[in-house]
Amino acid sequence: MRKVYMDHMSTTPTDPRVVEEMLPFFTENFGNPSSHLHSYGLRAKKAVDESRAKVADLVNAKPEEIIFTFTGSEANNLAIRGLALANKDRGKHIVISEIEHYSVLYTARELEKDGFRVSYIKVNKDGLIDPEDVAKAINKDTFLVSIMHANNEIGVIQPVQEIGKITNEKGIIFHTDAVATAGVIPVNVQELGVDSLSLTSHTFYGPKGIAALYVKEGTEIVSIIKGGAQEGGLRPGTDNIPAIVGMGKAAELAKTEMTSRIKHLIPLRDKIIKALPDTIKYLHFTGHLTERLPGHVSFWISFAEGESLVLFLNYNGIAIASGSACSSPDLQASHVLTAIGVPPDVCHGSITVSLGKDNTEEDVDYFLDTLPKVIDRCWQMSPLYEDELKKQQA
Repeated sequence: MRKVYMDHMSTTPTDPRVVEEMLPFFTENFGNPSSHLHSYGLRAKKAVDESRAKVADLVNAKPEEIIFTFTGSEANNLAIRGLALANKDRGKHIVISEIEHYSVLYTARELEKDGFRVSYIKVNKDGLIDPEDVAKAINKDTFLVSIMHANNEIGVIQPVQEIGKITNEKGIIFHTDAVATAGVIPVNVQELGVDSLSLTSHTFYGPKGIAALYVKEGTEIVSIIKGGAQEGGLRPGTDNIPAIVGMGKAAELAKTEMTSRIKHLIPLRDKIIKALPDTIKYLHFTGHLTERLPGHVSFWISFAEGESLVLFLNYNGIAIASGSACSSPDLQASHVLTAIGVPPDVCHGSITVSLGKDNTEEDVDYFLDTLPKVIDRCWQMSPLYEDELKKQQA
């Protein structure tokens, strides 16, 4: 059976060149960089410094502005809570969007319990934020704005640069969650005008379990974990040297190969977008069709449950994702889909296809040939579809 992986928003395979770079740091160069008085520790410290410089170069930052974390969620937690606690004398009002990742949403909600106030900016039906809505939400008590660069579920790229101009003019700290974009499309912290930015390794062919937070020099932030002096005291704990080395190599490769990767992905993405409406009834795209990530397609299908589609496609060797269920046990509809106006009762038909650098046109053709058959099978199992056919025949 043909195997096709189309879930690169969830994670990417670690590039073999990255693995090769990491291997010596499991065995030969196993030192702890905090033990910098002997050669083992010095080699490890040198590796961390070099990787920090590579990650910084990917987003056009200074090496000393990069803090390594365990995950993108941890980076977001450190950004929102760390910036809030360090700057609470400047104000108690935070502005975020309705479609932020849970690591931002839940951290903001926790801060509300501590006396902070949070404004939640709405998006339009295409999933885009209007920068003017951000400007209107800002008041004298606002000290922090956090708007994600792109949403992994609907793929829409937000006008972060325009929002950055607004926050800079008003002297407000601006953070963006760039987990879905850094290493995938050009991300330049200087051009975006951000004071803080989260990114993670495993979305651009690096290892899992390593991420980073950019914090602009001079921006006040405090640690949310206590215990050591690593990462300038902002992320205590023994450094994961192999993973840090892997992230550095992945960042280096991403910067070098980004243009060619994007040129490869956009035609494949657009082929899917163009072909789907011709072969599938009751299809509804989610998110702006062009202001989106280069390998990203998202849609929902009436009368077809997303998890069933994922399972049946998996039986045919195709791995995709469904945006139907959040992490809660009651399987609520996605907050991202409801924010763009998708009815909650049909959110469970949501599908996200995210292509990667190794996908081919043959992969896309196989997906386009298989999907209609799978949808038809789901419809045959759906009483709602049966009711729809009866209505048409009446």
